[in-house]
Amino acid sequence: MIQNWDFEKPIIELEKKIEGLKKFSEDKSVDLSSEVNDLVRKLKKLKKEIYSKLSPWQKIQISRHPKRPTTLDYIAMIMEDFIPLAGDRLFGDDKALLAGFATLDGKKIAIIGHQKGKDTKENIKRNFGCAHPEGYRKAMRIMHLAERFNIPIVCFVDTPGAYPGVGAEERGQAQAIAENIRDMFSIKTPILVTIIGEGGSGGALGIGVGDKVLIMEYAYYSVISPEGCAAILWKDASKREEAAKVLKLTAPDLLEMGIVDEIIYESEGGAHRGVEFSAQNLKSALSKNLDELSRFSSEELLSQRYERYRRIGVYNE
Repeated sequence: MIQNWDFEKPIIELEKKIEGLKKFSEDKSVDLSSEVNDLVRKLKKLKKEIYSKLSPWQKIQISRHPKRPTTLDYIAMIMEDFIPLAGDRLFGDDKALLAGFATLDGKKIAIIGHQKGKDTKENIKRNFGCAHPEGYRKAMRIMHLAERFNIPIVCFVDTPGAYPGVGAEERGQAQAIAENIRDMFSIKTPILVTIIGEGGSGGALGIGVGDKVLIMEYAYYSVISPEGCAAILWKDASKREEAAKVLKLTAPDLLEMGIVDEIIYESEGGAHRGVEFSAQNLKSALSKNLDELSRFSSEELLSQRYERYRRIGVYNE
């Protein structure tokens, strides 16, 4: 069963009315097609009205939907021959961050991505998509392997943030993320990053440096979560909606500021409401951008990657 948010209640009520009329029509052999069609038109108009006016906080709710497609879902739908690789060769394997090789449109790629669970048991196994330092070190190990064989790298970002626990800090969480950010600027093969859900803080940046950064329509990308921001600025986490607004973390805001390069449009109401449509849009965007990046030499890629991030932000001396 798909979870629904408060702003979706009018849509759900109308959908139930339509299903009820259809069932009554079948059970009683009564032609109610005219009434059903009227309600369907009303539903289409209502969806357009609601989903075109979502607040930043409502978009964040969609990005966190428990049924939203994950890295493994997209791998299964748009890639072939996926070979997962495990371990950082220092401590162990992190289930919150996947890494391996696959083919996309017949071309070999390295795929790295955060992985959330679909239920409580799997979320515990995946640590709710919050990676440990061994996850980031595993990611960099695979990136260097891809570089050795001149294979482009695709990163899927979907995390509320890196895991902040004592064990992660003891094993060098901050250093692992910092080294990844540093080293991704020197990887000589194309790197294409896509925020597919949550893009939280350093946990996202640990696999977030790329030649192009794409974002799904209802994903977000931010230095901190709205709840965290509200707790720091106002000492009140309930001000999360206000924080979400001022953080400018939605796809259109990020595109306007030059933080991301392209928005990948989802099904109406979010990728979980039309997984195949959203997956195919993602596949098209990945293929197009990988083709464009393949035209540049290693030296051009490194230079343009550096300049891309130098252009972000404004400062006064």
